Amino acid sequence: MKGDRKYILMFLLPAAVMMTIFLYYPFFKSLYLSFFRTTGFFDKKFVGWDNYQRLFTDELLGAATLNTLEIMIYVIVFQVGIALLLAVLVDNISRLKGFFRTVFFFPVVISGTAISLLFVLIYNYNFGLLNNILANFGIEKILWLDESNALKAVAIPTVWHYVGFYFVLFLTAMSKIPADFYEAAKLEGITGFKKTTKLTIPLIMGDIKVVMTLAITGVLKIFDFVWVITSGQNGTEVLGTYMYKKAMVDQNFGYGSTVAIYMVVFGVVLALLANRLLKSDDITY
Repeated sequence: MKGDRKYILMFLLPAAVMMTIFLYYPFFKSLYLSFFRTTGFFDKKFVGWDNYQRLFTDELLGAATLNTLEIMIYVIVFQVGIALLLAVLVDNISRLKGFFRTVFFFPVVISGTAISLLFVLIYNYNFGLLNNILANFGIEKILWLDESNALKAVAIPTVWHYVGFYFVLFLTAMSKIPADFYEAAKLEGITGFKKTTKLTIPLIMGDIKVVMTLAITGVLKIFDFVWVITSGQNGTEVLGTYMYKKAMVDQNFGYGSTVAIYMVVFGVVLALLANRLLKSDDITY
């Protein structure tokens, strides 16, 4: 075993280097810049905790946080919920599992920007798919991207994009449940919906917890859908677009870095809360 350690370290080293360059270094660099007022070049001025104090009075940041939380609710309810439902349905069929796995997973491999451009066309007021359908039924066209509808319009492709990813995770978890469990449950008269709620879901609760954590933290990284469809306008500003505007558009790298640190802390807190709420005794088999 001792002789294998050098080979283990050799394979771990590239991953460690990549994480250091693309994860840890940017994080600590952002943490460092958050204590300065700077455009990222030569006009760096130390301001201490001023940027962090500004967070508590920034109304736009508060609105972006609320929008992010709203999309998070849609993701938890619909993205994770639909993925779990599809996994249960596919797990209960004996044929075409591979076909459904491929079909449902396919949107994941498409670029988020490409999907966003597709939905821009779908939502277009004059020649978009949705308004053309409404017009064919004699219904007045709708401004899908006005302030009352825009956030929900952005949430739809966001939810659709990753349903297939979580579906595959759930289906894989269900495939690991021994068939003996289901046979014993059948002998006890536990079938159908009761089998799903009393046996399948409790046995994959650990995987559900992981998926919920991934979904919650994934929402904090949303940028392309919002930026391409609305550019954060009409009440759709989220934390990702707000951070980008502060750092890149306003050239305020100090405050932009502070918003980035806020996003990291916010994500960690939400992930811990999710794990706390979903805490249960893991079932092993």
